[in-house]
Amino acid sequence: MDTRLVTAIEVVVGVPVVLIGYIWASERLVALLNARWRRVIRPWLWLAPALAFLGFFLIYPTVLTAIRSLQSKDSLNPKFVGLANYKWFFTNGDALGALFNNVLWLVFFTGFTVGMGLLVAVLVDRVRFEAWAKSIIFLPLAISMVAAGVIWKFMYDYRPAGSAQTGTLNALIGNVGLGPIGWLQSPGFRLSTFAIIAIMVWMWTGFAMVIISAALKGIDAELLEAARMDGASEWQVFRRITLPLLGPTLTVVSTTMIITSLKTFDIVYTLTNGNYNTDVVANLMIKEMFTFGDFGRASAVAVILLLAILPIMGFNIRKFRSQESMS
Repeated sequence: MDTRLVTAIEVVVGVPVVLIGYIWASERLVALLNARWRRVIRPWLWLAPALAFLGFFLIYPTVLTAIRSLQSKDSLNPKFVGLANYKWFFTNGDALGALFNNVLWLVFFTGFTVGMGLLVAVLVDRVRFEAWAKSIIFLPLAISMVAAGVIWKFMYDYRPAGSAQTGTLNALIGNVGLGPIGWLQSPGFRLSTFAIIAIMVWMWTGFAMVIISAALKGIDAELLEAARMDGASEWQVFRRITLPLLGPTLTVVSTTMIITSLKTFDIVYTLTNGNYNTDVVANLMIKEMFTFGDFGRASAVAVILLLAILPIMGFNIRKFRSQESMS
């Protein structure tokens, strides 16, 4: 019998059997305890499988990665090198360039995504075909990063001057006597980086719009009408009432976009693989691991990326909890 078929049968049949057996054994064990200990033990028995998976697939690899980041390149017999891999990251030009690109992503991707999401949410809030407009704007997020990269690779396609331009953007600017521009082949002024950021803004603006729009619907309409009756202009209503009330939501959306920008990888890998000054930290980690075979440096890059994301995640979690406590 095919090995894959056997594996599939084991998963389909074995997992439910193990789960049912665990539940039965847990409840039998709890039944032997008195009422006081049942209240204490039962929640932990139900949480145990999830905690085991979390520990095995998340905590254990994280600890191993942190240890591996302190070791040499040799995968068969790694030696302890201390903080040498971290020193390499903060003294290497390519690594610092990738870090600088992540800063550009953090600032411009977050700023444009949240800003345009807010603008669209406010503008379409009163249009007749609001649902259709939001659906169209949200649609790019349904496309995978790799698929979006392939689509925009054709949009950005470049041919030398004098040749027929097959890229949509170069064909358009060629009609007005400009171009062609190597959107993904121009290292100067980080043009290629900004071109990739524009793709992600196109994809994630719909996400920001939906979250902000939901918060906008929650604002009391009578409050806004009272401000208008007192003589406030639409701009004053937005700046002094709507925007402050949207503050917590904008903060949560912004921190989510910051985390997305820091862990950006697939679209950069698809379009340029980090060439033309477009490399980012996550892509650098993959190259150090699979191209250069340096698992020590790759692990150090992974730990640095994790340390950069953790404070933002913690801030995001606190904001979610504060919003839940207020609701």
